[in-house]
Amino acid sequence: MANHLFDKLLSGAAGSAAPFLHLPDGTVISYGEFHDATGRFAAALSSLGLKPGDRLALQLEKSPHALTLIFACIRAGVVFLPLNTAYTADEVGYFVSDSGASVVLGDGSKIDALAEKIGGDGIRFLSLNPDGSGSFADTVGRAPSEFETIARGPDDLAAFLYTSGTTGRSKGAMLTQDNLLSNALTLADLWRFTKDDVLLHALPIFHTHGLFVATNVMLSVGGSMIFLPKFDLDQMIDMMPKATSMMGVPTFYTRLLGDPRFTKELTAHMRLFVSGSAPLLAEVHTQFEAATGHRILERYGMTETNMNTSNPYDGERKAGTVGFPLPDVSLRIVNPETGAAVPDGDVGEIEVKGPNVFKGYWNMPEKTKEEFRPDGYFRTGDLGQIGSDGYVRIVGRSKDLIISGGYNIYPKEIELLLDDQPGVKESAVVGVPHADFGEGVVAVLVPDGGAGPDTAAIEKSIAGSLARFKQPKAYFTLDELPRNTMGKVQKNMLRDRFKDTFA
Repeated sequence: MANHLFDKLLSGAAGSAAPFLHLPDGTVISYGEFHDATGRFAAALSSLGLKPGDRLALQLEKSPHALTLIFACIRAGVVFLPLNTAYTADEVGYFVSDSGASVVLGDGSKIDALAEKIGGDGIRFLSLNPDGSGSFADTVGRAPSEFETIARGPDDLAAFLYTSGTTGRSKGAMLTQDNLLSNALTLADLWRFTKDDVLLHALPIFHTHGLFVATNVMLSVGGSMIFLPKFDLDQMIDMMPKATSMMGVPTFYTRLLGDPRFTKELTAHMRLFVSGSAPLLAEVHTQFEAATGHRILERYGMTETNMNTSNPYDGERKAGTVGFPLPDVSLRIVNPETGAAVPDGDVGEIEVKGPNVFKGYWNMPEKTKEEFRPDGYFRTGDLGQIGSDGYVRIVGRSKDLIISGGYNIYPKEIELLLDDQPGVKESAVVGVPHADFGEGVVAVLVPDGGAGPDTAAIEKSIAGSLARFKQPKAYFTLDELPRNTMGKVQKNMLRDRFKDTFA
């Protein structure tokens, strides 16, 4: 039966000996082996009672088995929620509750703690370890060996990715099969990927970049990936001669540049380096070109839309820009209050429209309506401009979202925890430039009289409630926060004041 996304990405994979995943230990998983494994995993999901449209949450370390599970969900019509492995049990509990997920898969070392913390009637908790062991593996062993792919159309939901804004809790962005497929096909064509490409893949697969861009692009052309569990400098340098392309966040590139082994000779055979998920400093562009002779291709996307723009494959890749709208994406810069288009060169809010744009926020019809214009354009909340050269430049974020190491961070969530700490009257959290992570989280605290806040104690207190990447990297104390005449904290002044914190 036709399954819009699975069939297109894995069409012809059954029985194919072509390599798909190259693992660090030398193991190679073929397209045929991966295809068959998704069938066994999909049969196991069905045996758990999951039906098309049901939700499954997974918080798994990156591995071929985790990737197999994701594509088994697609094959079975199950909507999957890939969750950051750094999330605490409290955070995972919110996502499970909000989504209505009936099955949660986690690593064996964490699943019991998740089950104890989250609980919930009718929720199944199963383990799946990076080596393939765990209670889910036992379920796979008991399930039928054959599975008939479930029919799913272009508009059927494929995944929820939870995103953050500046007000309210995290929102579940509903992504359809066509949202994911259309973007993969467009990028594969634009970036000239073919079956002969070997992608060096060190990105996480709970995030748009590593899953819906890197993995789906390679599947769409029948290429292969060197599938590393995480970024490891020695492994990256060791494996690079076997690759033709790489996708990464700015942190990857700054760390590679810091190693004397990263040279023109090492990268001479490489075809393409892509960067995204956070702004890449212009100086990194310059340093990278000097060191390797390659010009990094930077693009722009977000959880709700996948990719929107890209610097050109042929033509100038301009530092400080994110290039041009993708061929099937319409992009405009507008006055955020009125929605009226602004002249080229003026700053305004970026709005986009296209097959890549998500369906809406799960169980938030009013929020969904608020974020879409009547003519279908999605309000990204990012501020940008289009220069006379036609290149799009991102100049800020109207929603005060922080992006650190490629991950979205919601300041209010951190501020609520900080405000509850002893000695803290109030707080403000901002992101400031960080050469390694794009932005580093800075907390500004106002003392509640007495000796003031004990930042060491605060760090320890919030560690159990916040993922590591959300925790402030620096703390400052002010007598009061800067405010405008309406009493709103002027975070732009804080960002300017502490902009050199990590310089």
